[in-house]
Amino acid sequence: MIWLLEIGLVLLLVGGGWTYLTRGKRGSDKDSLTMRRVDAYIETIRRERSNKELAAMSDTELRDLLHSGAHNMRVAGERKNWALLGAGGVTLFSAVIAANQDGMRGFAVAMVVGALVIYGLNEYLARRLRAPLEQRGIDVDRIKVE
Repeated sequence: MIWLLEIGLVLLLVGGGWTYLTRGKRGSDKDSLTMRRVDAYIETIRRERSNKELAAMSDTELRDLLHSGAHNMRVAGERKNWALLGAGGVTLFSAVIAANQDGMRGFAVAMVVGALVIYGLNEYLARRLRAPLEQRGIDVDRIKVE
């Protein structure tokens, strides 16, 4: 049974290493896609003219604002994912400790409480990373790249 855990850890390390090594290529692909989406959104802003503040900006200002906003949102999304992963680890650790003290009932209670906390944290952080762009009247879904 221990060998299964060891194989899982080795696969996790290999996968993490591969993800780390190919991070640059994915980042440049996402950045070029973000720039195309920013340019398309600039055309939409010029055509619709629904937001006076954005329509009054030059193309350069608008491109810089939208690109930096999309970049900041992507970085905040990565931080959110790391925070949720950490919260999941704490939940699992707490559930194991609760299982040692109270059995399956304690494990289940700790997992349910942890799941609720993680859900709330996810919703809070997702709203918080979108808020700076939405305050300016920017449609976040138009520039978001997944």
